[in-house]
Order: sequence, then structure tokens, then C-alpha cells
Amino acid sequence: MSKILVCANEKGGVAKTTTTVNLGIGLAKKGKRVLVIDNDPQGSLTVALGFHNPGQMEYTMTTVYNNVIDEVEFDPREAILHHKEGVDLLPANNMLNSIETALINVMGRETILSDYIGMVKDDYDYIIIDCSPNLGMLTLNALAAGDEILIPVQPTFLAVKGLEELLRIIFQIKRKINPKLEIKGILLTMVDARTNYAKDIAEMLNNAYGKDINIFKNKIPHSVRAAEATTVGKSIYEYDPKGTVATAYEALTQEVIA
Repeated sequence: MSKILVCANEKGGVAKTTTTVNLGIGLAKKGKRVLVIDNDPQGSLTVALGFHNPGQMEYTMTTVYNNVIDEVEFDPREAILHHKEGVDLLPANNMLNSIETALINVMGRETILSDYIGMVKDDYDYIIIDCSPNLGMLTLNALAAGDEILIPVQPTFLAVKGLEELLRIIFQIKRKINPKLEIKGILLTMVDARTNYAKDIAEMLNNAYGKDINIFKNKIPHSVRAAEATTVGKSIYEYDPKGTVATAYEALTQEVIA
């Protein structure tokens, strides 16, 4: 049975895309069938997996949303691409901005992505959705479709405080739209473990949320290698397999499976 994970945080620059790439490929390396969905008009996930001209793609998430909205017959796999490291990708480009606006006037607008995922989920063990850095209609669709949400957070005071609004929205969606939605966990990313500040923030996060919400034991260290890997369209496993970030994402993959 397929598990649908949503990687979301309304704050940008917290390694949502990097986590989607490396968790997805980490799961594929464990023999899991994985689809990663780029649900962000910036197309960051698409570019991070080496497809550097998403604007020229004929079939993308925009195609998927439009087809489901218009209730036309279509091949639900026509937009899915295969990446050499073992995951499938549903790409996106800036045309997806038009869907954000169009969804406002659509009946059942929160469940369009869920309707699509229902067509392909039997092909996969895991589907991971990479979200925009906001709580707009596209992110709402992801949360309505998801089984679990993974929240990457930078170890800064403002980033941790910003969790309050995101958690409020998640609990609203769980109550009103998607009762099966659970929080898989909060993942600290870009952590400089050498500093007392990072340790203090981790302790603050644990004190504030640790009793009610899982906080992943594994933290993703800060490393320029992770950013470099994204720019060349490779996972950290291929780009820097013996580095600390690869080790951390491999450990996170084990945690997610467990």
C-alpha cells in the first residue's frame, strides 16, 4: 500500500527540495518504488533532479491539474519521468502558477491532487510531494492528499516560532478535510552542530513540541556539498557518497521506513 508523504514548510530555504530528492532516492536505494511530485511553480525539484529546462516540457503538473479539473480522459502516467537514480518524477514549471489561481473557483478544489494520486498510487510504495514555500491552494492540495507530513526546519529562533502557524493549518486540514493526515516528524536541517546556538534551538524545539510531535533523531548537517549536488542534478549519494549529508539522509531514510 502506498504511503504519501508531504514535505512542507511555508518558510523557504529550509531544504524541502533537498530532503525530497535525497529521501526519495534513499528509499529507492532500499528497493522501494518511489514517485516524487514537484508541486511548486518554481520547479526546484525538477531542476534538482537534472531536468534543467522545465519550461520546455509538454507534460507537467499543470497538465495533470488541468486534466483532472476538466474531467477529461488522459493517461495519468504521461507526465511521469524516470530519473537514473531510481525514482520517478512528476515535473513542474512556472505554468503551475496559473493553477494556483484557477483552483479558487473549482468545485472540490482541495482534492484535485488527491484525485490524481488515486490513479497512480498502486504503482508506488512511497509518493513524496515537494511543496511551495507558502500555504496556498497547491500546498493545501498536497496536505489534503497526504498520509503524513515531514516538516524540515532550520535551527533558528524565527524558523521554530514559525512552526506555530503551519501546525495550526495542519490541524485544521486534519479536522475539516483530511482526517488521516498525521505529522511524520520535524526534521532539523542545515545544522551546524559545532555551535551552542544550534544546540539551544534543538533543545527549544524539543521542549516546545517533543511531547506531542515526533522530532527526527537524525539531523541534516550544514554543507555546501548538498547545494552543489542540487545544482548538478544529482542526489547527495552520487555527488558526495561518503560525506556527512549522505550519511545523515541515509539514516533519515531508515527512520522513515521504521
